[in-house]
Amino acid sequence: MAGIIKKLAGQTALYGLSSILPRFLNYALVPLHTALYSTNQYGIITEMYAYVAFLVILLTYGMETAYFRFTNKEGNEESLVFGTVLRSVLTTSFVFIITAIFFQQGIADWLKYPNHSEYVVWFAIIIGLDAISAIPLARLRHQNKPIRFASINLSSVIVNVALNFFFLGYCMTNYQDGNTNVIIDTLYSPEIGVGYVFISNLAASIFKILMSIPTFYRVKLTFDLSLLKKLLIYGSPLLIAGLAGIVNETLDRILLKHLLYDTLGEVKAMSQLGVYGACYKLSIIITLFIQAFRYAAEPFFFAQAKNKNAPEVYANVMNYFVAVCGLIFLGVTLYLDIIKYFIPNSDYWEGLKVVPILLLANICLGIYFNQSIWYKMTDKTKYGAYIAIGGALITIALNLLLIPTMGYMGSAWTTLVVYALMVISSYFLGQKHFPVPYNLKKVGSYLGMSLILFFGGTWLQNEYGFEYLIATIAILLFLGMVYWSEVKMTKTTITNES
Repeated sequence: MAGIIKKLAGQTALYGLSSILPRFLNYALVPLHTALYSTNQYGIITEMYAYVAFLVILLTYGMETAYFRFTNKEGNEESLVFGTVLRSVLTTSFVFIITAIFFQQGIADWLKYPNHSEYVVWFAIIIGLDAISAIPLARLRHQNKPIRFASINLSSVIVNVALNFFFLGYCMTNYQDGNTNVIIDTLYSPEIGVGYVFISNLAASIFKILMSIPTFYRVKLTFDLSLLKKLLIYGSPLLIAGLAGIVNETLDRILLKHLLYDTLGEVKAMSQLGVYGACYKLSIIITLFIQAFRYAAEPFFFAQAKNKNAPEVYANVMNYFVAVCGLIFLGVTLYLDIIKYFIPNSDYWEGLKVVPILLLANICLGIYFNQSIWYKMTDKTKYGAYIAIGGALITIALNLLLIPTMGYMGSAWTTLVVYALMVISSYFLGQKHFPVPYNLKKVGSYLGMSLILFFGGTWLQNEYGFEYLIATIAILLFLGMVYWSEVKMTKTTITNES
């Protein structure tokens, strides 16, 4: 058991490097963007990328997970599954791009950016290319090639970051200071504004797809229509679940603008969106860990399916996952006075109060992902769709209710409530269809202790100062508890059994 957990930990670390480093570099753009753009300008960036997350899910329509599932089924040739999935996603992505280009002005008018229809074209290409590249990257995960996986992701992010710093850090700042030259005069125009963020992303997406080509080069991209039907049947509930899930993740950033637009006006509404979007990024470490874990865990969980001790493995994975999340939660919240400088513009700091709420929400999302193995393993993916749809409906209702009166705080509380309810519903359904002996007492103690230390540590910091000393002591106490629970208790159990 310990060896299996160590293997997952090693894979998580490898995929962590391959996802954390690129995403950290991407998030390193937040200080640049928030320093150069006002809160309402940053709101444009926040809104557009909220749509990206939704549409990438739509264009992959569960095919990543379907690829893992059917490749691991007996009798299925990997190249056939890969070829069928890739050709399907290629076709739908090209149709999407062409459609968006044809209707670009109408879409721009609906988004309330009538003078920037080019945004629609740029993002259509970004979304289409990202959907296509997801399939060869999934193949690399299946083949346990994290280094190659990392090199593609990292290279594309470096292109994105480098172009951002070139256009904004070099061209924009020098232009504003009156220091122009032939390069700046040729490549920079103030009218494009935040569009340079999108242009940089577009170039990076093109670079990523080019880097992914060797993954399927010299591979016979066979296509099987009957197999595609099976893939779609399996993946369609995952698509619905994914769309509903992304509603839970991003709808708040879309609704903030539309629900506050008439009452607060365009500038204030976009400012609220910008503040919320920037402070949302401070939950970066939890998000990065969950992403790294997800990349490693999905193929790992499927590979363990034939192991008779698989449920016990899944339960132990949950213990360690929650322990790490609790540690990250304390590290971010108790050192928030330092971490806030990640956003150098103090105009954004009014939104820091949402950070603990969003961190807890993302922990719940990570727990839900762990639990979701039950419906994927039993081919009961429809239940994942039901849970996600239920969550989406509650998300819509609570956002409509809370945003008009609470602004972005309503969005934050909605996110936490919805993810917590999804965890609860998934647990009870999972225990009925695919029982996993989760140690609820241990999981609850880790979460409970992290919350107690957070509230207690925050109160002590406010009352007596010594912020960093108190934060460090709280984290050490939490680590001591986890060590005692995982190491000492395990040794006691082994001794008693022998």
